[in-house]
Amino acid sequence: MNAENSSYKSKGGIARLFKALRYSAQGLASAFRHEAAFRQELLLLAIAIPVAFWIGESALEIALLIGSIVFVIIVELLNSALEALSDAITTEHHPLIGRAKDLGSAAVLLSLILAAVMWACIALRL
Repeated sequence: MNAENSSYKSKGGIARLFKALRYSAQGLASAFRHEAAFRQELLLLAIAIPVAFWIGESALEIALLIGSIVFVIIVELLNSALEALSDAITTEHHPLIGRAKDLGSAAVLLSLILAAVMWACIALRL
């Protein structure tokens, strides 16, 4: 079966939008249920939102502060998806799967560093 005939391929229309929303909600619920880092980053976001309104002097600064944490969460979701897919293929050690997981982890680390730099720059008025 090719990709065009796949039962998983979207068909379009308003029903597709509702299905996509349902799949997204399932993904968020799954991440919350199974991923400790995701829950920690959500807690960080819950704390960061009021702090962003306190230290941000403009709508742009507030958006950058909140957006930087949301970006971390997005990268974490992608990393978690990569790890889940890797584990579905094999849980045995494989150098390429190990590399893929390390690269995903590095992406999360870089997103956290970016968020920290943005927060520092805005908080310290650099």
